Amino acid sequence: MKALAYLSAILVIWGCSQQSQGPQTESAAQSVHRKDWVQTAMDSTQLPMEVRLEYLDRAKKQAFGEANDSLLLIQLSDISWAYRSLNDSLGFRETSDQILLIAQETNSYNNLGDSHWDLASFFQSNSVLDSAFYHYRKALNSYEMLPDDKLSNSKKARMLYNMGRIQDTYKDYLGAETSISAALRIFDDLGDTRRIYNCYNMLGIIAGGIGNNDKALEYYDTAGTYIEKLPSDEIVELEWQNQNNISNIFLRKEDYSHAQATFQELYNNKELKNKDPNLYGLVMTSLAYASFKNGSKTFNEIESLFKEALVMNDELGKEYNQARTKQYYAEVLAAQGDTLTALQNALESRELAQETHNNERSMEVLRLLTQLDRDNATAYADAYYTLNETIKKEEMTKRDKFARIRMETDEIKERNVVLSREKQKWAGAVMGLSLLGFTLLIIAIQFTVNNRLKVKQKQQENNQEIYNLLLSQQGKFEEGRQLEQKRISEELHDGVLGEMLGIRLILSGLNGRQDEDSLERRAEYLEKLRDVEEEIRTISHVLNHASYQNFHNFIVSLENLANGTQKASGIKCSLSYDKKVNWDRLHGDIKINAYRIVQESLKNCVNHAHCQHIQISFLSFEDKLKLTIQDDGTGFDINKGKRGIGLRNIISRVKKMDGTFDMQSVPGTGTTLSVLIPIEYSEEQGSGSEQLRKQVINA
Repeated sequence: MKALAYLSAILVIWGCSQQSQGPQTESAAQSVHRKDWVQTAMDSTQLPMEVRLEYLDRAKKQAFGEANDSLLLIQLSDISWAYRSLNDSLGFRETSDQILLIAQETNSYNNLGDSHWDLASFFQSNSVLDSAFYHYRKALNSYEMLPDDKLSNSKKARMLYNMGRIQDTYKDYLGAETSISAALRIFDDLGDTRRIYNCYNMLGIIAGGIGNNDKALEYYDTAGTYIEKLPSDEIVELEWQNQNNISNIFLRKEDYSHAQATFQELYNNKELKNKDPNLYGLVMTSLAYASFKNGSKTFNEIESLFKEALVMNDELGKEYNQARTKQYYAEVLAAQGDTLTALQNALESRELAQETHNNERSMEVLRLLTQLDRDNATAYADAYYTLNETIKKEEMTKRDKFARIRMETDEIKERNVVLSREKQKWAGAVMGLSLLGFTLLIIAIQFTVNNRLKVKQKQQENNQEIYNLLLSQQGKFEEGRQLEQKRISEELHDGVLGEMLGIRLILSGLNGRQDEDSLERRAEYLEKLRDVEEEIRTISHVLNHASYQNFHNFIVSLENLANGTQKASGIKCSLSYDKKVNWDRLHGDIKINAYRIVQESLKNCVNHAHCQHIQISFLSFEDKLKLTIQDDGTGFDINKGKRGIGLRNIISRVKKMDGTFDMQSVPGTGTTLSVLIPIEYSEEQGSGSEQLRKQVINA
């Protein structure tokens, strides 16, 4: 089966190549490839997931060859959506970030808004609601930059609606009502009946959350008037939803008679049971509870409804709804005096509420448990209080975060308006001066650039010569050390070992003596000489092998630096590096600056870190090198500490190499310094002038 899948993949690739032949231009042929690869990744469910993702990677790489930014954004949007459809969240977010960057640079506000919208939906589906709200707000800002038309206004309203739903989740009712009302005004202008219904329905939910049940009924009634204007295939299900919402408001108002009547009407509707069993299960639970409160049904009738709802919830896997049903059932059982069964159902309700993160249900069940289980009432009350405080803090934090997002956005808008006005005032004056200054500026810039290039080129040559000089000195030292090792090896093998062999032969001449003492001493000395002979041979082999080992001069320099620091300070220093990299062919600037960065970092660790171990790693990936120096010392608060000259020098060296610098430190957990450097190799060069060899220059 797997072979068949790979054969299908090969046939698809062959088909793509056949389609690209013909009178099409090269760009058109590439477009066909991209569409085929994306479509194949989306539709070919028989292919392994890694093959489908490989198609998307190919399409993405080819898309970046597109010269037209607008087409590139469209293609990346298709690829991003394909990644999300295949549940590759990493590919989806990476592609979305690229879209945001390109759209921001090109002022493509529609693409920018759409990408923020996709990210918001992604975070909302994964229950990361604060990030979802942030991206909905960013999408709204982008759409507000577009000319007013039906599509852009509709998108703005949809962002406001989604923001309102999230705000309602965290009980930011004022913010939610503001967002939904703003969306409603736009949808009303557009005549979007379905979304007008959604807004009134949401306003009813918000009013119910505040406890304004009369206002909630008013909103639900208004929402019901728009249902009749919708297509016939949508009317029935929305009417059921609207009637259930109204019935629940009656239940909250403790108008149990009206609640029971409306729920009974829904319960008698068998079409509802077939088309929307989830809603039907909720209706059964509500009807049973309303009937219990109204006292119009027998206990057996009410219990039958509860049991039917419990079975249906289990069949549908609706644990969230099951917690509600078990809570209401427990309350009814307690009223009938069956405290033991009531307690069991209440505990099961609490467990389900915790599993589904239904905090409101958990609090209601805890209140019920304090009545059912008097022995543990104090513990349940404490749990209720703790949960209530936790929920309040979380909701307050989220509301504050939403307020900050809105405030920062409004401040940016105000600054943009002020800047826009100032630009208009000064536009005329600047235009006149710019024509005069443009020519002078070009000349000055060109002159400055040329001088900088000359200085930089000279500096690179000097750094290369300095480093070659360091390497030459290090190489001579290493060469002498290796020669000395070899000499010792030869002396041991040819001198000492030969003498030992002679002694063994002399002792062998004692074989003529047959007394017991001579025999024992001869055997003892012979055995000791064999041990010495074997030990010297082993040392000789090890030293002789070490003399022929090939070390990279640059890496040797770093190892010597680490070893020297360890000996001087007593701090354990370890170095790891990528053996696949040709370190000695690195550009001189990289080697000398990297060496100095390590040197300065080790000095800082010794003087300030109070650490036991320093780990240096120099690794490569793709076309970059990553240098990391990490200690297990006391650490510090990087936001409060002042940057000394050593750290400033490190940052300066990173900039010279066109690299990036990052430092992470938390008091008590040590410090990690990371440098990311583009790899640059250079041709082998001579050692430079004799003058530079004799100078001592601080690089």
